[in-house]
Amino acid sequence: MSDREQFLVWVQSEFVRAERAMYDGDDGPRRAAWSEHEPVSVLGAWRNAADRAELVEAFEELAASFSNCTDYAFDLIAFDVQGDMAYTVGYERISTSVNGQPRTFTLRATQVYRREQGGWRVVHRHADTVG
Repeated sequence: MSDREQFLVWVQSEFVRAERAMYDGDDGPRRAAWSEHEPVSVLGAWRNAADRAELVEAFEELAASFSNCTDYAFDLIAFDVQGDMAYTVGYERISTSVNGQPRTFTLRATQVYRREQGGWRVVHRHADTVG
C-alpha cells in the first residue's frame, strides 16, 4: 500500500472516529489524533489555539458543549502526502446537539498532518462554517 493509500485509510477510519466522538462530547480520541509536539495550531470555527495547552483547553470546552452526535461525514475534496507531511481539504457535515439544542451544520476544513513514529497526527486545523 502506498503512503497516500495508508494516509487515506487513517483519515477515513481513525480521524473520522475521533471527530465523531468529539461531536458526541468525548474529546479524548481527537486529542490522541493530534500531535503532542509543537508547533500545533487551530484557527477554528468557534475557538483558536496557538499551542498544545490551548489546544487541549479548546477541545475540552468544545466537547463539553457537544452531545448526541447523530451524523458525521467528512467529504474529502483534496489531499496529498509529501514525505512526512500531508494535508486534507474537505467538508465536515455534522448533526449533533450544541448546549442541548439539536443542530446540523457544515464546516469547511483544511488540515495539515505530520507523520510521527510511524503514525499520522494532526498539527494544524483551519475550519469555518459554510454560509
